[in-house]
Amino acid sequence: MTAEIVSVGTELLLGQIVDTHAPKMAQILADCGIGCTRRQTVGDNLERLTESIKLALSRADVVITIGGLGPTQDDITREGIAAALGVDLVSDPAYEEHLRRLFAKRKFAWVDSNLRQALRPAEAQFIPNDVGTAPGLICRQGAKSVIALPGPRSEFNPMAEGPVRDYLEKSHGGRVIHSRILRVCGLGESYVEEQIRHLMQGDNPSVAPYAHPAEVHLRLTARATTRAEADRIIDPMEGQIRGVLGNAIYGVDDKSLEEAVIDMLSDQNKTVAVAESITGGGLGQRLTNVPGSGDAFRGGVITYDLDAKQMLLGVEAATLKQFGPVSEETAREMAANISERLKTDYGVSITGNAGPTADVDGKPVGLVYIGIAGPAGVEVKEQHMRGGRADIRYRCTQLALVHLREALLA
Repeated sequence: MTAEIVSVGTELLLGQIVDTHAPKMAQILADCGIGCTRRQTVGDNLERLTESIKLALSRADVVITIGGLGPTQDDITREGIAAALGVDLVSDPAYEEHLRRLFAKRKFAWVDSNLRQALRPAEAQFIPNDVGTAPGLICRQGAKSVIALPGPRSEFNPMAEGPVRDYLEKSHGGRVIHSRILRVCGLGESYVEEQIRHLMQGDNPSVAPYAHPAEVHLRLTARATTRAEADRIIDPMEGQIRGVLGNAIYGVDDKSLEEAVIDMLSDQNKTVAVAESITGGGLGQRLTNVPGSGDAFRGGVITYDLDAKQMLLGVEAATLKQFGPVSEETAREMAANISERLKTDYGVSITGNAGPTADVDGKPVGLVYIGIAGPAGVEVKEQHMRGGRADIRYRCTQLALVHLREALLA
């Protein structure tokens, strides 16, 4: 059983909004045992939309359209589905009456264009919309199904997770496609793949690596009749991968690196403080986003210029003059002093140049120093990063968490 998703809207093609609904729908399809083999994005053009739906129907059992169900002239998904199926577009008197009552109850001004939302392809059924006014559609023709969902997030999510999921499970399901994500840090994607290449040859479960900033995700996917059976298929493979990669695996599925670090600090009854320059508080924000982080995270300072580094952290003026703010020596004093001043077990410092130009000392864009002060002393890592300013700043916080985790493991 296969499916294809057709996202509708010129704003998607212009890059004005990001399509987050299609990945969500693909996940629901997988949960129902239906493989999403292709995705299309098409603008608000009836001819092109009709051809896209026809093409999808020619190669998939289920076609899901997202968007284009509103009351305006550019909401053409109903027309496109009817044309692709070769059926008439008919008005539903019961839904028309429902719309009129709804607008009167909410004291909204009525315009006749709202009646477009009472149109449906012949033989199609409406999917109730408990949040908005545009209903979804389920159109069954032989062994094929076309399902239309609205675009607004507040309407799409409950409809997709509720009646559409129920329909897919009952009418097209039977097997599930379930994935588990192993999160790896401190190792590059090519190295990880080389280490587990011998485990990537099978197809049930399958193993696929994906690179992320300063970490790698391994997706383990199994096909089975139930979620529990899929988990039993995945479990031995996870065990083998853990046997190879060991502590480099920091979490599973949605667990973030900052959550893993806070958990380790809490388990060891340790505390941490941060001294940030280049990241402007980004590391502290990530740590404090974790619920319950107050037991492990004591605080931090943002010392963006030389005076702040001296006044708030006690970095020696001679250090700053001789080596500059972006240096191993400055990062060392920042990490040690923040730990001492806030009386924590660990201190983390980040100083560097995020660009877009070299700093006053001529230090190049992407040069970063990350210091970790702990029971074993102070260790400073020099990093050379590429990318734009935002990318470099985020990677700084990511690598700081990686290095702090390594210190906790040691």
